[in-house]
Amino acid sequence: MTTYLGTKEFEGATFVKASFKGSTFRYSDVSGVTMRGVDVDGLDIDSHDLLFGSLVVNGVDVVPLVEAELNRRFPGRELQKAQTPEALREAWVAVQEAWQTTVADTPRDRVDAHVQDEWSLAQTLRHLVLATDAWLRGGVLRMSQPFHEVGQIFTGAEEMGFDVSIFRAEAPAYEEILEVRAERQRMVTDFLAAATPELLAEERDNPWGGDDWHPTVGDCVRVVLEEEWAHLRYIRRDLALLA
Repeated sequence: MTTYLGTKEFEGATFVKASFKGSTFRYSDVSGVTMRGVDVDGLDIDSHDLLFGSLVVNGVDVVPLVEAELNRRFPGRELQKAQTPEALREAWVAVQEAWQTTVADTPRDRVDAHVQDEWSLAQTLRHLVLATDAWLRGGVLRMSQPFHEVGQIFTGAEEMGFDVSIFRAEAPAYEEILEVRAERQRMVTDFLAAATPELLAEERDNPWGGDDWHPTVGDCVRVVLEEEWAHLRYIRRDLALLA
């Protein structure tokens, strides 16, 4: 099967009676795509940014429906946009309890297993270490080098000019991952315990660079919550397939 990597040759193109059956699109821009009279049986879409746009199916924007169903499946997820210190503390407790259940219920022989190119549970936990490091230690606390070496960097970071040599080349032991993860979880818990409305309103720089957005401290915490819920959904989806 042919792979098109980083191509823009299909932007603005029109496909008539073309077959994309069985194709896979990863990290691709399909915004503004219009489909008419198409066969979508079995079409599987997964978008972390779905909430920030619209997805119209047969004239109906299904984003609110999808969000409502995800909140039903993941109690507490609806708090990820919380604004007050009290609500953010409640949101953090909810997602950590959900993660505790998933980690505890996963057999040891499946923590490194993965579906196709998706991350395993071990890799996912490493990425959540990275997310906490970026948005709490880097974004909020302004540490000059906030990253732990066990962190799992995201696809495309090197192309963005990020120094990936910070991170360990060899996969760490699962026990070490759990230890670092628990430490980062305590950091968020301790930070939120002392957070005030005034602190949450303070402005910070985007830890990944760029001058187009200056998040507040509260925004940074909400990004951590979004990462936690999104990756919990991904890993539960994949663990169910592995089972």
